[in-house]
Amino acid sequence: MSGGEIPDDVFAGTLAELTWYEVDRAARSGAVLLWAFGVIEQHGPHLPTGTDVYVPGARLRGVQARLAERGVQALIMPPYYWGVNVVSGAFPASYGVRPELMREVMADLLAGMARDGFRHVFCFSGHGDALHNRTVHDGIRTASERAGVDASFVTEPALARRIGLDPDDPHLTLYGPDEPPPAGPPDVHAGQWETSLMMHIQPKLVREDVRVRLEPSGLGPADLATWRQGFEHARRVTPDGYFGDPAAAGAEEGHRIQTTASEQAADAIVLRLRRTAPSHPHEERRNHG
Repeated sequence: MSGGEIPDDVFAGTLAELTWYEVDRAARSGAVLLWAFGVIEQHGPHLPTGTDVYVPGARLRGVQARLAERGVQALIMPPYYWGVNVVSGAFPASYGVRPELMREVMADLLAGMARDGFRHVFCFSGHGDALHNRTVHDGIRTASERAGVDASFVTEPALARRIGLDPDDPHLTLYGPDEPPPAGPPDVHAGQWETSLMMHIQPKLVREDVRVRLEPSGLGPADLATWRQGFEHARRVTPDGYFGDPAAAGAEEGHRIQTTASEQAADAIVLRLRRTAPSHPHEERRNHG
């Protein structure tokens, strides 16, 4: 599948479509793994509950294509979509698991990837929930300590800062500029930017007739702080399930966001691989058999 195609199937182009021979060959050749973490949760009256799975899945396909241009082979793991859900937890079709369960599942699976010979796993999140993202980081740290795999959380500096992570954390791969949030009302969930992405990557799943009639949520920073407390607090602040301005969204904006983020993430991954490359060529041959 080329980098320009956007499939409907979340398994398309992933390791799930390969034979074990092909996976083994990729591991032996030094391929890296890309893995997306999302949830099934409400995204307003206009976006599907799988938005947080579709968006990072498309991001990984873009990253994979750009890594290939830079001479790095990458396989995409099937997405993980039973994550931690605090903010939307009081809405129907918003499901979550306990953080300790997610951490242990991640640690077991990452250990299996290490046993297969994959030395580098790059994890992305499609879900903004703070506890979810701290749990992704915790699962990576736990697996790295137990299995010795170089797993890292690929994310923007702003998210790392919001969830309390040190930018120099060895389990982080930061990409993009460290910029303050844009001026104006917050747009954080099923609003302009997230709807734009879905209009670009999965336009058939956007309820366009509903989207164009939605009014801006008109909420400010104080509302955002309450919303992030989650569950009934969030449902009270955003009874329709969106925080932002979905009617202002556009597919072109989604394409721009996706392209820029994919390029920046690929650059950050290449930089990390260079920093962690064996200092002697014989070491690389030993690691890959």
